[in-house]
Amino acid sequence: MKIRKATPRPIATSSSHNYMQIDHVHFYVENAQKWRDWFVLQLGFQRAAGDASNHTSTEVVKSGPVYFVISSPLTSASPVADYLRRHPPGVADVAFLVEDVEVVIARCISQGVKVLQPIQPQKQGKQCLKQAKIAAWGSLSHTLIERIGYDRGEEWESQYFKTQQSTLFGSEVPFTGIDHVVLNVNAGEMKRAATWYENILGFRRQQTFDIQTERSGLYSQVMVHPSSSVQFPINEPASANSQIQEFLDINRGPGIQHLALKTPNLVQAIAQLRASGVPFIQVPPTYYSQLQQRQLLPLSTAELQEIAKQEILVDWEVFSAQLTEQALPLLLQIFTQPIFSLPTFFFELIERRICYINGQRRQAQGFGEGNFRALFEAIELEQMKRGSLEARG
Repeated sequence: MKIRKATPRPIATSSSHNYMQIDHVHFYVENAQKWRDWFVLQLGFQRAAGDASNHTSTEVVKSGPVYFVISSPLTSASPVADYLRRHPPGVADVAFLVEDVEVVIARCISQGVKVLQPIQPQKQGKQCLKQAKIAAWGSLSHTLIERIGYDRGEEWESQYFKTQQSTLFGSEVPFTGIDHVVLNVNAGEMKRAATWYENILGFRRQQTFDIQTERSGLYSQVMVHPSSSVQFPINEPASANSQIQEFLDINRGPGIQHLALKTPNLVQAIAQLRASGVPFIQVPPTYYSQLQQRQLLPLSTAELQEIAKQEILVDWEVFSAQLTEQALPLLLQIFTQPIFSLPTFFFELIERRICYINGQRRQAQGFGEGNFRALFEAIELEQMKRGSLEARG
C-alpha cells in the first residue's frame, strides 16, 4: 500500500468567520419510530421528543450533547418522501450552531448559495431562536441556528413532547460529542468542495491523505473550523472501484458517509454495544501483531489484549524519542457495519485519550495515518465479501 499524507496545516484563527459547532444531525428514513427504537436499544440514546405534521413524522434522540433528529414520510407530500425517491435512507442535513446567522446567510447570498429556508426567528420573552437552511454539496443541506437564551433541550421541548430515557448504559452518558462528520463527493470534486466549505462556512484545510492499494484508492481532505474543534473530512474516489465510489453509486450521489461519536472509555462502550447487538467491521488479527512492532507502544499487554478483543484501532504520535510510552496521546477508533440495508452510512466511535507531556495537557489530534490505512483495508475486506471489489488491472 502507498499512503501519502501532507503535513498538517496550523489552524488559523479569523475574526471574519462565526463561531461554529455541530448542533444536530437530521436523518431521513422510511420509519422514524423504528430507527428511534434502534438508537435507544442499540446505541443507548435517550428518546427526547416526538411529533408529526400532516405529512412527516419526526423523532428526536439524544446522548449527552449529541442530538439526532429522525424523520420519515407520512404522505408523498413530505420532503422526506422526495429525498427517499432520490436517495436511500441517510443523513440529509447537518445543522450548525453559529454566532450570527444573518452574517452567514449574507455571505451565502453573496456567494450564490441557494437558500432553502430564509431566516425564521422565534421569540419568547428574552429568548430568541433564529434558523435558516442552505443547500450544500449534492442533496446535503445545512441548517444554521442561532440561539439567544435557549438551549437545545428547551427548544425540542417547546416543539415536541418529552419522553423516556434508555437503560443500556444506566445513568452514564456514553457519548460526549460528535468528533467529525465525513462527506463523500464525486471524483474530481474534493478540492472544489473544500473551497466551498472554506468560502461559505469558514472551514480551513488541514490533513490531506492519498491512499492507494493494489485494489483501490481514495483522496481525503480534512477540513477544520478555526473557531472550534468541528472537523469535516471530504473524500473522493481515486479509482473506479473505490469504497468511496461504491458509496456514491449506491447513494446515487454525494452524501455523508459516516460520523464519529466521542466517548471517554471506548473499550467499555464497545463491550456494551456488542452485547446490545451492534455489528462492527472486523479487524484482521495481524493488525495487532504489527502494532506491537511500532515505536514506543503506549499500552500495557493487558490493555492491548482488551483493545484487540474489541477489535479497536489504535494510533499515536511520537513527539520526541525521549518520551516514555505512558506520555503519548492515544487515538482509539472503531467502525460499525453500515446501519441501513444498503452499504452506505455507518458510525465511528472514537476516543482521543489525554496525557500530560512536561506538565502540558496533550490530546490526540487529527486522524492517525495508521488508523486511516487500517480502516481503508477493513472496508476493502467488506467490499470483497459483497463481491464489489477486485484487484485493479
